[in-house]
Amino acid sequence: MTTTPTEPVLDAAPATPLSAALRAGTRQDHEDAERSVFVEHLVGGSLPLAGYVDLAAQQHAVYTALEAAGDRLVAAGTHGDLVFPELVRVPAIEADLTHLLGEDWRTRVRVLPATAAYVARLAAVGDDLPHYAAHAYTRYLGDLSGGQVLQRMIARHHGLSGAGVSFYDFPQIHRLKPFKDVYRERLDALDLDAGQRAAVVAEARLAFRLNRAMFADLAAAHGL
Repeated sequence: MTTTPTEPVLDAAPATPLSAALRAGTRQDHEDAERSVFVEHLVGGSLPLAGYVDLAAQQHAVYTALEAAGDRLVAAGTHGDLVFPELVRVPAIEADLTHLLGEDWRTRVRVLPATAAYVARLAAVGDDLPHYAAHAYTRYLGDLSGGQVLQRMIARHHGLSGAGVSFYDFPQIHRLKPFKDVYRERLDALDLDAGQRAAVVAEARLAFRLNRAMFADLAAAHGL
């Protein structure tokens, strides 16, 4: 008796969307960053204004490096539609620092060692789209989500309104949730193989660790 060879069963389920893989793969790292001592004091209102100003200075260094990488990807035509002008943060951070410290703010801020390491990583890998995507995802979607709550807390604790916390304002984005949905769709549409997708998740986890190290430096600098 002859038998008909059994055809292999193909997995009809699509691959997990990259945005979902990032969310799942970085969940613990994200929670660890949010539980850092510096963030707890920032949210709780026990951090002096000088601590928030120091955070803004570190953000300036990080976003300067991130957005320079985005500009290079656009110039090279390899940005995968993932670089949005509406997300640019450096001018807002500079406006905040000018309001908080004065026109000479550049001479009054410092870049902490963990921040310098974060910036160095962005400079080293930012020209590669999968690595850029990982860092942009962790920064910008965080700003559009938890960052909005953080803005309200900081403004309330330190009597700031608009000027001083404009980093968290996105005036060109009128509805945050639909924009975040578009951003995730762009992530999911990136033409990446399995190895590249894994690299995006691994780099996003590293981004959270770099961010957590920056918070640890800030905590130490402010005696927390």
